[in-house]
Amino acid sequence: MAGGSTTGASAASSLEPGAVDRTSLDLRATYHVRATIGWANRQLAVETRIDLLNESGGPIDHIVLNTVAGPLGRLRGLSVDVDGRSVPATLADQTIRVPFGGVLPDGGTVEVVVRYRATVRSDLAGPSGSAWLFTRTTGILDLYRWIPWLSREHPFARPNHGDPFVTAVSPRVTLDLRADRPLRYAVNGRRITTSDGGRRQVFVAEHVRDVVLTAAPDFRTARGRVGDTEIEVVARPGAPAAALLREARRALERLERLLGPYPYPKLVVAESAGGYALEGPGIVWVPRGVATSRLPYLVTHELGHQWFYGLVGNDQAAEPFADEAITDMVTRYVLGMRRAPRCTSGRLDRSIYTYSAACYYERIYVAGGNLLDDLRRRMGNAAFFGALRTYIDDHRFGLGSTADLVETLDAATPIDVRAFMGRLLPSLRPGAS
Repeated sequence: MAGGSTTGASAASSLEPGAVDRTSLDLRATYHVRATIGWANRQLAVETRIDLLNESGGPIDHIVLNTVAGPLGRLRGLSVDVDGRSVPATLADQTIRVPFGGVLPDGGTVEVVVRYRATVRSDLAGPSGSAWLFTRTTGILDLYRWIPWLSREHPFARPNHGDPFVTAVSPRVTLDLRADRPLRYAVNGRRITTSDGGRRQVFVAEHVRDVVLTAAPDFRTARGRVGDTEIEVVARPGAPAAALLREARRALERLERLLGPYPYPKLVVAESAGGYALEGPGIVWVPRGVATSRLPYLVTHELGHQWFYGLVGNDQAAEPFADEAITDMVTRYVLGMRRAPRCTSGRLDRSIYTYSAACYYERIYVAGGNLLDDLRRRMGNAAFFGALRTYIDDHRFGLGSTADLVETLDAATPIDVRAFMGRLLPSLRPGAS
């Protein structure tokens, strides 16, 4: 397995007899991950120890974890221990359901160890067009949502490129990576040790909703800074590193003026194998080979997600408006790129599973962003962006929602925001079911 067990002598179990058929995201979870990476054969072995503290206010008897290694990596060899005892965990799609074999009371602690093996893909499309999340191709390894992470059960398959995830913040993740050759990593954590000629590297990440990485033997690094934030551009030779660094600096300066301080000490801008641009907490993926003309938008949009998803999370599958619409609105505002949507008008309060590939982006991102920008024009910049900063402060490192966002905007203006947005967000109208 992944370099031997991480499990030590467990403390006395907090589990009590019985069952309540209840779980929660309101758990304090720290992750200790050991992974063995086979660059040559694309094999991955992962062992994750999760130390859980129940802060949900009530008892639970199971947890739900998500990993794309299920639908994308032919996950196999799954085994799960709870406080040192093997339990009959089940894998369905991207969801691992872990029964405790007892009840964990509020304030109780439990240790969960999850082991699996998988094969990293060699293409960019694959199931649901999503292989780029879990692949080694174009000379780059991409691993996104690969750590079994506390979540909710959502289908991975969807008709668009929406994010079928919801994740809570972990105060600390330790990542122990061992590879069959020296690799250079772009990861949203700080490296604390390197050994075995670069084949083993250990990272620590804090206050993150996921640990995201790309890797390549020939990655090169360019560095810059905005205020107290270090910017690190990591890419293969031939990538537009200087342009990426320039756009990251520009975007960070503009977004901080509107939304408040960037929440992490470092920003990593990483070249990914391909697919779509994507965010992780403290990291931005830009696909290999993307046209330089697209960099201002892509970098600014993904950096905007550091506030709306990183600082303030949400159920990205059920309510994409809460992170994508506001992020795209802010992006187009700072870049002066507002445009009309290329799909007919429609509801913006549905899940990612209900929008077509052709109209998901046009409705949620563009039309949703325009709706928020229309509200900004009516409220004025001071009131609108002041409300966004309040929303960020109120839900910092927690979970918000479309309703929470609208409520905060409504409190900052005499305009009836629910009525103004109700045509496209009818579920938020008074009395709506």
